[in-house]
Amino acid sequence: MGEGEETARLLARVPLFADLSEQDLRELAQVAVPRSYEAGELVFREGDTGDTCFVVRSGVGRVTRRHSDGRVITLTELRPGAIFGELAMFGGETRSASIEVLEPMRAVAILASDLRRLILRHPDIAVKMLEGLAYRLRAANERIARQSFQTVAGRVASASSARSSRSARTASPAATCSCAQPKRRSLSSPARPARARAGSSQSSSGLD
Repeated sequence: MGEGEETARLLARVPLFADLSEQDLRELAQVAVPRSYEAGELVFREGDTGDTCFVVRSGVGRVTRRHSDGRVITLTELRPGAIFGELAMFGGETRSASIEVLEPMRAVAILASDLRRLILRHPDIAVKMLEGLAYRLRAANERIARQSFQTVAGRVASASSARSSRSARTASPAATCSCAQPKRRSLSSPARPARARAGSSQSSSGLD
């Protein structure tokens, strides 16, 4: 199977693009740019400018936001078939969250201009995008509310439980996740070290 066909099959798994014809999927796959990231890298950081969305091909990442009190909140995890970064593609907004890679990730990047052309031909994509964003916003608000009302001890216990669950799912002799000091890489520039983050507890997003 060629890379273009593999990318088209990946895009067909994304609810946003599920109703596109095979021809539309092939056209979108042709302009999708393959990207790869190592564990600990940042795909982008909260506050960055951005005109690209991403679809995860393999690996795991997490969407995080920094709370005003300094805590880093994990909004959701990203696994194969997940799309992220689409919110900042419209209206010239900056990234509303950071994306940190937990396990080596392969993804494809789609530029805003290419996605806009697709939306003009298929307006139903815009409706699906709004539905997806509304769902993720509700989930993020519920999670933030739960963490805001938890005691410090409760937050620590929840974070420890989440880490234990992930370790149990992904445990293998060779698989380790180095998230202590993430690095960041943009579409066009090589990876460079990121600043050490205070409180590397998991963060949140879904609103990239």
